[in-house]
Amino acid sequence: MVMPLRQSIRLGGFLLRQKLARREKYALLVELEPLFACNLKCGGCGKIEQPAALLKQRMPVEQAVGAIEECGAPMVSIAGGEPLMHPQIDEIVRQLLARKKIIFLCTNALLLPKHLHRFTPHRDFAWMVHIDGLRERHDESVRKVGGFDAAVDAIRQAQAAGFKVMTNTTFFTQDTPHDVIEVLDYLNDELGVDNMQISPAYAYEKAPDQEHFMGVQQTRELFAKAFADGRRKRWRLNHSPVFLDFLEGRRELACTAWGIPSYSLLGWQRPCYLLDDGYVQTYQELINDTDWSKFGRGRDPRCANCMAHCGYEPTAVIATMGSLRETVRATVGG
Repeated sequence: MVMPLRQSIRLGGFLLRQKLARREKYALLVELEPLFACNLKCGGCGKIEQPAALLKQRMPVEQAVGAIEECGAPMVSIAGGEPLMHPQIDEIVRQLLARKKIIFLCTNALLLPKHLHRFTPHRDFAWMVHIDGLRERHDESVRKVGGFDAAVDAIRQAQAAGFKVMTNTTFFTQDTPHDVIEVLDYLNDELGVDNMQISPAYAYEKAPDQEHFMGVQQTRELFAKAFADGRRKRWRLNHSPVFLDFLEGRRELACTAWGIPSYSLLGWQRPCYLLDDGYVQTYQELINDTDWSKFGRGRDPRCANCMAHCGYEPTAVIATMGSLRETVRATVGG
């Protein structure tokens, strides 16, 4: 398991600048949602439950780019909804790359073959394709027969065109350690994606399926068994070793939701993209007027079962980059 070297170097430099400036709270990555509309109705997501008028809206390019410039984060994850339904998504990507941001464009990949020609391979750009298990499991999760085969075909087309391709896999109560191993082996070895991200599902309030979100103990057991015998070292996981230790219950972390803020058509979401305590219009309002000490496991009942990357990966990254030993583990493998 090795984090991309370029990503690690960029993060390390960014964190050093924050330390020298004595800045306590800052964004490592922004979850940018330039639309809520989607071409799927996944059981674990509630974005399309937004009002019909809002689902028709598309964020202007200048608004999307302005939000990222305002907060200064070095990385941007463009999600939604389905970003490829945004008519100017390629221009948003181009302008952010011109500002030297690392971009992950999240997609279910169904529209990718149609729009691939609008993009150009770039060392700071990657497709982040949603893959929730192998064929039967993925199709069940996204509620579309043929969804897995279409996504795999799109990944292969993007790879053939010279793009970096990553995947994001969410695990639910139906998943076993064998399922985790099976899908990561497939993505890592057979499909050969550049990197993979994983996450336990969070009980998103508007999600249609409220029955299959894991609790903390179940999450720890799932990943501890899946990672046993050093398996995680052989997968190209785009996570710090500290976060993976956290997932399998080997260490505790505090939530630092300010590290991965969410910006959408409604503004900056408080406190994170999983909880909806309202929106503010500026990044400084989000940082300065949010009582961050109230959130995280043991603080807010809604956070009791959360082990999501938006709250805990920033904590892990900061711990990693602040320790020579952990930095070596992240860039060399461990």
